[in-house]
Formats: sequence, C-alpha cells, structure tokens
Amino acid sequence: MEHSNAALARQFEQAADILEILGENPFRVRAYRNAARVINDQPQPITDRVREGFDPADLPGIGADLADKIREFTTTGHIAWIDDLRTQIPAGLLELLRLPGVGPKKVRALWQELGITDLDGLRAAAEAQKIQALPGFGKKTEQNILKALSSDFLQERRFLRPVGKQAVAPFLELLAAMDTVDRFEIAGSYRRGRETVGDIDVIITARETDAPAIMDALVAHPSVQDVLVHGPGKTSVVTELDIQIDFRVVAPESWGAALLYFTGSKAHNIVLRDRARNRGWKLNEFGLFDGKQCIASKTEAEIYDAFGLETPPPELRENRGEFEAAEQHNLPRLICIEDYRGNLHAHSTWSDGKQTLHDIITAARDEFHYSYWAATDHSKSLTVANGLDEDRVLQQIDEIAKLRETVPGIEILTGIECDILEDGTLDLPDEILSRLDVVIIAIHSKFNLSRKAQTERMLRAMDNPWITFVAHPTGRLLTRREGYAIDIERVIRHAAERGCFLELNASPWRLDLNDIYCREAAAAGVPITINTDAHHSRDLNNLEHGIAQARRGWLRADQVINTLPVPQLRDAIRRTKLA
Repeated sequence: MEHSNAALARQFEQAADILEILGENPFRVRAYRNAARVINDQPQPITDRVREGFDPADLPGIGADLADKIREFTTTGHIAWIDDLRTQIPAGLLELLRLPGVGPKKVRALWQELGITDLDGLRAAAEAQKIQALPGFGKKTEQNILKALSSDFLQERRFLRPVGKQAVAPFLELLAAMDTVDRFEIAGSYRRGRETVGDIDVIITARETDAPAIMDALVAHPSVQDVLVHGPGKTSVVTELDIQIDFRVVAPESWGAALLYFTGSKAHNIVLRDRARNRGWKLNEFGLFDGKQCIASKTEAEIYDAFGLETPPPELRENRGEFEAAEQHNLPRLICIEDYRGNLHAHSTWSDGKQTLHDIITAARDEFHYSYWAATDHSKSLTVANGLDEDRVLQQIDEIAKLRETVPGIEILTGIECDILEDGTLDLPDEILSRLDVVIIAIHSKFNLSRKAQTERMLRAMDNPWITFVAHPTGRLLTRREGYAIDIERVIRHAAERGCFLELNASPWRLDLNDIYCREAAAAGVPITINTDAHHSRDLNNLEHGIAQARRGWLRADQVINTLPVPQLRDAIRRTKLA
C-alpha cells in the first residue's frame, strides 16, 4: 500500500501537537516535529523505500522507536501508538489548532484553565471575555479568536499548494498509465495558481463506455480514505491528507468547455455566462450553444474566440480586468518558469540551512541550471537561526571568494538577510553591509507593534543606503498566522521612491507579497524579486508556486529582477545602493 510522505509526516506532526497539549517533555515533542520535517524533505516516498529494504533509522534524527513506527505505517497505514494518543484528549481540541495564532501551548491553557474542548466552547469563552484573563493571551488575542471564528476561515479547509499537489499526484500517475484515458488536467483554484487550495478538480476525457472502469480504479487507490460520490460522470474521494478530489469524465469533444467551466473562478464564469445570455447563447461544462447547436467546446481558445476574446491565462481568471484586456487583445505575456535565471534569497549551514554553501550552490547550477546565486544567511539577532555576527559575515565572504574558484559556471553573490530591529535600525553596521552584494532586510520579531509603528519601522529600515530588497514584506505564514499590521501600500510607494526591490517569497508558507500587492508594486514601478528562501536545494522546487503567484499578479518577465542576465542584474543591484 503506497502512502505519501505528507501523510506520514502528518501523523508525526499531530503526535507532536498532542504531546505538547498534554504537557509532555519538549524534547520528545521536538523529536516528532523533526521527524515530520525530515520525512517531508525526502524526495522519494519513504514507505516505498522501506518496502525495498531501506532502514528508516538511517534518516537524520530518526531513532529506533520512530523507525519502528515508520515501518508500522508502511505496513498498515496506521500507527497504533498515535491512534491511542488521540484518545487522550478531547477530539475537538485539535480543531482549535486551525485558528491563526493558536498553537498547542495555548490550546493546553484553554483546556486546562477554562475547560474548553471544542470551537463552540472557545466561542462562548471569548464572547464572555474569559480568554483575555489567561496568561499569554490578552484582549487582542481574544479579539483575533472571535474574528477568526466569525469569518469564513473555518468554513472551508485550505491547504498549501504542495500538499494539494502531493495529494493528487498518485491519481495523476494512475490516469497517465491508463490507455482508456484520452487526456486529463487539474482545474479549479489550483490551476488558477491560488496560494492555497480547498477541493481539487480533475477533468478527464474518455469514451463514455470506459468511464465506469476509470472511476472504479480511482476509488480503489490505496490513498483514498473515503468515497463521497462514485459515478461514471463524477467521483469524489477524500484522500489520506483530508483533501477532497473531484474527478469528472467528459467526452473528448467537451474538453475545452469542461476545463474552462471547472477552472473558474466563479466571478469570471458569471461574466462569461452573462455575455452568452446577452447573445442568446448558453454556456455550460459541455459547450457553448446557440439553441441546440454547439458553437464551441473542444478547446478553451475556441470558446473565448467565439466571444471575440483573447484567451486569458488561468491565473488571470478572477474578473480583475482580464475581460477588458482580452477584448483589446492586450493581455500581458506573463512570466514563466523558463524566464527565471537565479535565486537571491537562500540559507546554508552558516545559519539555519540544511546544506553547505558548496552543496546548495552546486545543486542550483547542475540541477536547476541557475546563472547566479546570492548567499543570504540570517544576521546575528535571529539567534534561533544561528545568525551571523560581523566576524562570521567576513568569514563567509572569504569562503565565497574560494567558492567562486571551485564552483565555476554560476555567479556567486555575497549577501545577508539582515533583521530589522524594533526601532527600524538594522542588525549589522553599515561598515559590514557595504561589503556585501545583496542586503535583504526583513522583520522576524515584534510582530505585535501597531500598524503605524510597524510601518515606520519598515520605512526607516528601507532608508538604509545599502539595502537591496525587503523580504516577505507582510510576514504572514499561510494557514498558520496572519501578517503583522503594516501599511503595505505605503511600503510600495516608499520602495518606488527609494529605488529598492520588493520580494515575492516563493516559500509555499509565505507567497508574500500576495498577488494584489505584486500587481500594485509593478504598477508603481517597483521591481519584484522572486526567491525560494531555500534551506535545502529541494526547496528550489517551490519556485513554481512563486511563479504562479507572480502570474496571478499580472507580472511580466521584465518586471522581475531574477530574469536579468548577470551583468544587468549586477547593474540593477548597484542602483539600489544610495551610498
């Protein structure tokens, strides 16, 4: 039975959450969190490797006990000890972890001090203003909890794009191996490049007589946990990652109509259907019809052409101006992954990265064919990340000088991700910053400042003469925490005046800037730099999610710094220096 790394990692991550809620030894909690991270980082499914004789104890940080649990999961799809662990807390407690800013320690306090065991109990306690009196909470936390409970946040579970991709991947492999399947593609919000996904839609074309067998094979896949609908036209399953996948089989001649219809968005489809009605036509997942006559259905382009429209890329289908541009045949040529030349934000074992500079840069050159790389480890105030002080920055500069000789074929730039301190000054002196090619500034602490104070803090840091760009400007972590309060429009205006870049951080946890702010920044003339924030060369695969976000922000290649050849890149970086 095949199980994804994400499903196994989820077991250990949940075990860590429960242990922390129970107040267990923090070292034990950390062991399970580390195991989840190590498993998620593996390029091949661990369960496949174990069946082939691999000893999971050979993985870093995996001892004999954890290795036994991995073997048990490989064989049964469950871990009995973790199943028993779940019975030691009220089931509703784990739902509380879905709320932004509510981690296991806070859940434990809510449970132990107020007897809260589910979301209804949490809402009642917050409305009665009981939560703010708990140590470590306060009035603002209570208000944020009420805000999350009263919003749509809990109505639909959203998942990071890589989780959605991993959930659907085995089904796509299955479909690719079936001779009866004509073609298939992911539709819905994933195809539109949304930063998180809910349900995943997969469109399949095949002969009507082959549809039942195709659907039977899909529901029989071992990663299916529950079957919601099982029919020849539509089948819906819930996977081991708790993600619902909806499969739809249509006739080959309806491929374009189905793909367009189920890609969405709702706002985009409403406009298209209104335009059809205004012409006396009807548009649905089977085609564009004038009465009973099908005008177009085979391709999306055929349908848009019938309306006199250029075909908008899926990422633009949000009714945010794409119709006006399509009418004029003036849609932008959006950036694509082939335009990308190099990464300007990443970490190595000098701080909290998992590979040496030599190894991660070599992989960037050989596996990803990058033309350049900036070494940008953390600065000293981020002690949890083993940040660099002045002496270590100088030592790293010396190492990079040697790497330029031993790792030819890629331009290696010196750099730092320098913390912005509470007063807006930087973590390292100008004397050090002036010696670096790339100076990234970022906020990693004091997230609770007022909007005015946080904005002034950022603007003051941006005025430093040596900075190159601002990393992950809003500080959000998708599905985990909202960004800090900051006037991002003012930051964009200041970047335009100052002449620095803003980052679109491609880590799937961040994707920060978001699509709206990317578009605003580009319109203001601010260059965008897309970076993976890699801590291992595997993280470079996350670039696809950053490119998807950039495309949603209507970004062209010429608006992204990382598309420049080395000489032009160095010129652009030099122009950010004010000294």
